[in-house]
Amino acid sequence: MIHRCLLLLLVAVFAHIASAVAFADELSIRTNQLGYLPDGPKLATIISPSDAPLEFQLVDAENVPVLKGRTRPMGFDAMAGLKTHLADFTNYRKTGEGYHLVVGESTSPVFSIEANIYDRLSVDAQSWFYLARSGTEIRKDIAGSLYARPAGHLGIAPNVGDTSVPCLDRDAAAKFYTELKWDCSYKLDVTGGWYDAGDQGKYVVNGGIAVSQLMDTVERGKLFASNAEKVLSDRRSRLPEQGNGVPDILDEARWELEFMLKMVVPHEERLAGMVHHKVHDTSWTGVPMLPHNDPQPRALYAPSTAATLNLAAVAAQGSRVFKNYDETFSTRLLTSAKQAWSAAQAHPDIIAPWANFHGGGAYGDDDVSDEFYWAAAELYLATGDTIYLSAIKSSPHWRGDVFSRGGHGAFDWANVAGLARLHLALYASKLLGREDWDDARTSVIDAAVDFIELQKKEPFGQIYHPDNGRYDWGSNHSILQNMIVVSAAYDLSDKQEYLDSVRESMDYLLGRNAMNISYITGYGTIFSKNQHSRWFAHQIDSDLPNPPPGSLAGGANSSLVDDISKEKLAGCAPQRCYLDDIEAYGSNEITINWNAPLVYIANFLDNTRTK
Repeated sequence: MIHRCLLLLLVAVFAHIASAVAFADELSIRTNQLGYLPDGPKLATIISPSDAPLEFQLVDAENVPVLKGRTRPMGFDAMAGLKTHLADFTNYRKTGEGYHLVVGESTSPVFSIEANIYDRLSVDAQSWFYLARSGTEIRKDIAGSLYARPAGHLGIAPNVGDTSVPCLDRDAAAKFYTELKWDCSYKLDVTGGWYDAGDQGKYVVNGGIAVSQLMDTVERGKLFASNAEKVLSDRRSRLPEQGNGVPDILDEARWELEFMLKMVVPHEERLAGMVHHKVHDTSWTGVPMLPHNDPQPRALYAPSTAATLNLAAVAAQGSRVFKNYDETFSTRLLTSAKQAWSAAQAHPDIIAPWANFHGGGAYGDDDVSDEFYWAAAELYLATGDTIYLSAIKSSPHWRGDVFSRGGHGAFDWANVAGLARLHLALYASKLLGREDWDDARTSVIDAAVDFIELQKKEPFGQIYHPDNGRYDWGSNHSILQNMIVVSAAYDLSDKQEYLDSVRESMDYLLGRNAMNISYITGYGTIFSKNQHSRWFAHQIDSDLPNPPPGSLAGGANSSLVDDISKEKLAGCAPQRCYLDDIEAYGSNEITINWNAPLVYIANFLDNTRTK
């Protein structure tokens, strides 16, 4: 009996020790690993099984406690599969580096408190696009030796190239375009533009929203930035056109706009004036594969109404933003926008299919009502012509909420009504009648209020809470687009809560998340560095670099689409469905339409001060 009691006592002691060890292992601190703005919110998320508040300390670089507090228990977060607490040290405003939080035996990664904390990120995020350019040498003197590479897709062997690209062959076209029964015999020079993601494809609909949001950065900056000189600088990004008198961001935007103008069906051909949906390889290449070594033939894929309206929208926007820098180019863009609008009116139902294409993504879209709304909005902003105002007002997207898509992203490449509404609210105050503009403005602010209510429920502080309990492909991009809606509400109202909301949501992308990782390469203590790419492929080939600083990983994705995620992430909580692995393209891809909103938000955070 004595031995049995002793045994039970020992079991209890070891159970207590095991429990304490488990508690120590589970206790961890998630912060914005880059840092915090002095006058902004400063919150951290603590992972702990405790139901009671915990003591925390903010400690400076000399290891001296400068603030003490108690956490607020937030309970179990089903999206993360973790029990959480919040530590709030907003009231501490002294600037410096090397700060960290301490809770019990756990210490956070170090971070800074600085007013210019997003300055470098704004430069890196926009310089990222130079490295995505097709059809040009990436120069060593600009990009550095790690990222320099020969021009891709100029027809230099083994490269077939984009200098004279035929349409998809008749048999393949018949398989993919059963409704359209499309083929053609011409070839186009479609050099230039940006490679879309980790492959060599170039897609008009993805390029459209990406180039629009780069131009947004300038257009918004002129009207609302506290320091517009930064966003308008022509000596800030790392690109060849630096110092030419044009803002660097617009130089980069022009690179994509020029490509999109080349994707138009020639005037003497069937479907003249429509825009080819995409150009890419006819078969997939492996990883790694530098663009100039790509041996696959290229093909133009069928025109689509969506692609045509994308050109109409961004060319119209471009005509506005380039007007004061290059009037000839501005006029050319506006002419192209009007021609694309007319072509889409003549062919309103040429739908891009969701087919299993070889060598590139589908980018299918069977509803183009939002693209018509967007194109009409941009043309109206560019011209003030009532024909476009009538088109806006006859759209099903003219009234009502176009942002709150079940807690998912407010807009994306396939759902652009929200982007159009933002532009009307931000830029049409002098064009729309007072009542109509008030409606647009109010819809943005109402959406921001809704997003903030979602954010308040999130222990990790992000503006994102899908109502289906799943994280989407590119969830980090969705978070950024939601942040842009709230940032617009701040620009339209000057209310501090909106600015604070955007600032806090950025924490998630920079380390305050369930994975304890900064999703932006080069930022933070632990950051994504093995994103899916054929040329930033150091994980596979040590002679190649990792992605450059400022590269945004797609983020948690509940749909486990790639083999490595299916193997390693089965049963993952939504926010933890992420792998920093080059093969995990479902959660770890980099794309132009994900980095473009990062450019916008990094500039917003860097150039917006409390009023």
